[in-house]
Amino acid sequence: MLPFMSAASPGDSERPGTRLRRALFWPLLGVAVLWLLAIHQAWSQSDWIPFGVLPRTLSGLPGILTAPLVHDSWSHLLANTPSLLGLGILALYGYPRATRHAIPVIWLLSGLGVWLFARASFHIGVSGLTHGLLFYVVAMGLLRRDPLSMVLAVVVFLVFGGMAAGIVPGESGISFEYHLFGAIAGVIAAALLSRLDPRPPRPPREDASEATDWPPSEDDRF
Repeated sequence: MLPFMSAASPGDSERPGTRLRRALFWPLLGVAVLWLLAIHQAWSQSDWIPFGVLPRTLSGLPGILTAPLVHDSWSHLLANTPSLLGLGILALYGYPRATRHAIPVIWLLSGLGVWLFARASFHIGVSGLTHGLLFYVVAMGLLRRDPLSMVLAVVVFLVFGGMAAGIVPGESGISFEYHLFGAIAGVIAAALLSRLDPRPPRPPREDASEATDWPPSEDDRF
């Protein structure tokens, strides 16, 4: 096991309010950065498409880092914003330690998969990360099986499950490859990190011998 995958220490527990505030802060910050970049791109009237992943080319290799920050239109960014917010908040609330590692894993592995295997075209947008978070949260629920994990998996499936259709070829202008490799990366991240966050404490169980006062003592017999 790698050092950053070690079990959480007792000091990692925190009050639900603090946990929720942190889960809200980082996705909101991420979305704000994407919108500020889009505003700057529109204001400067520059073409940022070359910052995308161009498969199997040296010039397209840096796009693994930069492609999720680039969107080709306001509608493209607007379509990705709710899923990035919702999935980011749920993932960070459920698994604050694991998700901090899962996001870079999904970011890098999805981009690498696109660079190695995708169609020869520029691939951009944060949807690889959002599809990765979708499959990550669902996989975490299947692997951990504690009540919180299962609830989060069901909520994500019901609210965002329709996104899963994006991992197969559809419209020609949409990078299903980014979606597909994001999903694969999300499952890999869940498999690697499922034990990083402590499980919620179980309610105390009453010992069977104490729960039943049988046989009755001599004083109770009449």
